[in-house]
Amino acid sequence: MNFIGNIIWLLFGGIIGAILWAVAGLILCITVVGIPFGVQCFKIAGFVLWPFGKEIKLGHFGAGGLLFNIIWLIVFGWEFFLAHLVTGAVFCITIIGIPFGLQHFKLAKLGLIPFGARIH
Repeated sequence: MNFIGNIIWLLFGGIIGAILWAVAGLILCITVVGIPFGVQCFKIAGFVLWPFGKEIKLGHFGAGGLLFNIIWLIVFGWEFFLAHLVTGAVFCITIIGIPFGLQHFKLAKLGLIPFGARIH
């Protein structure tokens, strides 16, 4: 069932979402300071490409990860969070869209705290 969900996800916006996250990563990697944030965008782009069947676990990010998460949240994260939260809410309006809305809620979690998150 996860395979079918991922195929439908790809056809109805997953590829575009992954490309947008990858472009954000490229833009962030232009400067040396933005490289850690760009790398997180590339990791999230991979998750956006194939989200069904994967879980996100937050934790163990240390002092450096905490600092990066705070910077991320202030500068980039809230936009990603709101975009995925609103998109997820729109998908959840219909019964058929609920599984896709739940995937966007997972992405919203990553949009808030990408450093220290593990995708299983």
